[in-house]
Amino acid sequence: MPEICRFLGIVIYIYYNDHNPPHFHAEYGKHRAIFSIDTLKLIDGKMPRRVVSLILEWADLHRDELIEDWNLAMKKSPLNKIKPLV
Repeated sequence: MPEICRFLGIVIYIYYNDHNPPHFHAEYGKHRAIFSIDTLKLIDGKMPRRVVSLILEWADLHRDELIEDWNLAMKKSPLNKIKPLV
């Protein structure tokens, strides 16, 4: 699973050949969730509320980079690392 960012115990991934809509996966301890890139909403899984806020803050700052990585993943090209929130 291609890791694109890690911060504050949160790990962000985008998988190759994943299904639409464009999204990214987040892990925090035992918690797993999927977030829409377009709407920046939690679409599956569970996370502590504060962690969701941090993930969405990060994603809002890096939405263009997330879209670029999504498009690269669909082409099976290497993904770019994205700067962490802190």
